[in-house]
Amino acid sequence: MDSPILEAQRLLRFAKYITVPLFVLLMFSRSMYAASQLVTELDSIKLVLMQIGPALSAVLFVLAGIFYAVGQMLPPDKKANFHTAAINIIIGAIVVGALSVASTSLAVASTQLLSNFTAVNTI
Repeated sequence: MDSPILEAQRLLRFAKYITVPLFVLLMFSRSMYAASQLVTELDSIKLVLMQIGPALSAVLFVLAGIFYAVGQMLPPDKKANFHTAAINIIIGAIVVGALSVASTSLAVASTQLLSNFTAVNTI
C-alpha cells in the first residue's frame, strides 16, 4: 500500500492534467460564444440599416428641399445659412443612402474579419 501522501500527490497530478484542458476548453467556448453574439449584433445592425436607411435618406432629401425653399424667402445673410444647412443635410442623406446600400457588404466583410480574428486567436 502506498502512503496517503503519495495517493494525494497522484490525485493532484491527475487533477492538473484534467483541469488545464478543461480550462482551455472553457475559455475557447466563451470566446466563440462572444464572437457569435457579436456576429448576431452585426446582423441586426445590417437589417436596421437596410430597412430604415433608404426611408431616412428620402426624408433628409425632403427636409433639405424645405430648408432651401425657406432660405429663398429670407434676406441674404439668413439665405446663406439656410442654403448651407440644406447642403449639409443633402450630404448626410447621401451618406445614409450609401451606408444603407453598402450595409450588406460591410456586414459580410466585418463578419469574415471577426471570424478570421477569432480563428487566429483560438489556435
